[in-house]
Amino acid sequence: MRLIHNMTTIAEYPAPDYSVTNRSIKIAVIGGSGVGKTALVVRFLTRRFIGDYERNAGNLYSREVQVDGEKVTIQVQDTPGAEMTDNGISLPEHVTCSIQWADAVVLVYSVTDRCSFDQIEQLHQLVVRVSGANMPPVILLANKSDMVHLRRVDSQQGPLLATTLGCSFFEVSASEDYSQVHDAFHRLCCQLSKQPPPVSSPSNTSTSTTTEKRRSPLIPRPKSPNMQDLKRRFKQVLSAKVRTVTSV
Repeated sequence: MRLIHNMTTIAEYPAPDYSVTNRSIKIAVIGGSGVGKTALVVRFLTRRFIGDYERNAGNLYSREVQVDGEKVTIQVQDTPGAEMTDNGISLPEHVTCSIQWADAVVLVYSVTDRCSFDQIEQLHQLVVRVSGANMPPVILLANKSDMVHLRRVDSQQGPLLATTLGCSFFEVSASEDYSQVHDAFHRLCCQLSKQPPPVSSPSNTSTSTTTEKRRSPLIPRPKSPNMQDLKRRFKQVLSAKVRTVTSV
């Protein structure tokens, strides 16, 4: 049984027929530490919000979804957070490789963290530099919009930056509103699904195979998070809230 999220409901279906290859969409999520990248990814793919995560090690999340009636395999590469140093932004090599691998990039900042917002332009420049002529679609996500009392980035600054960078903008709350998160990722998936898939001709099959073999060692495929583990941690969060209410 594989978990299939069809953009409106979550249900379990029998294992798919692997004789039919689904369209694959690969998305890299990039941003500073603590902006909620993992929470956004898990929220989109499972509808669940889990507030506490171990330090991001760069998990790869993969689910089958329905996009405009077509079954698509979405792979979302969560990446370690960017850090500011005296020499500028510090990023693991894994992040650069993820950009090369991805069909689209989601740049994330937190409205409660001014530094994470200030990093976005440099992260976008990195995407441009790494992608070269094959620039992927990019969207800008401002997370934690529910934390009004902690806001450090004005609500108008995000859209202005997105206009400057030439990308779409969404302000969301991973903890409070699933529909906002879903809408942002869903629009990106729809945009990608409308693009014609790459066609491999017999003449370049060996070349493309060689390219894939050359790229694959660059991006070590991390173990996808165990769904049972995510469910267990979600129940722990709920139990903790129940205990808190009871004690009061």
